[in-house]
Amino acid sequence: MQSHPMSPPTSSNGLDQASHDASSVRVLTVDDSASMRALLRSALASRGFDVEQCEDGQEALEWLASNEVDVIITDINMPRLDGFGLIEKLRATALHADRPILVLTTESSDEKKQRARQAGATGWIVKPFDADKLTTALRRVTH
Repeated sequence: MQSHPMSPPTSSNGLDQASHDASSVRVLTVDDSASMRALLRSALASRGFDVEQCEDGQEALEWLASNEVDVIITDINMPRLDGFGLIEKLRATALHADRPILVLTTESSDEKKQRARQAGATGWIVKPFDADKLTTALRRVTH
């Protein structure tokens, strides 16, 4: 059989090139809801992101002590250490001072948004999230 030049093959999972580009982006999602973590994992992994997950801010701090990510997505209302506390603790370290941190929460009050900004959040997304908009936001803050 003769070989012919062809367009680059799509990967076996059918991801397009734009999604493939996201594969180098490692995302940590922090949410105490198992169903929300599952939704985030499904939405992000299917778009080529490398997804790590923690159940609350304290677990995230412990995990980040020995692991690296490109961007963090955190809920606000969680046990042990909430999203505000997580952001403040991360911003206090040189390693995470400039790391993009997106807040993904059911909260939508201006007061909470202002508090998140003051803590050092990069952006704010209200649940329920649109997977395409979340992907766009992740690409914007990681490039």
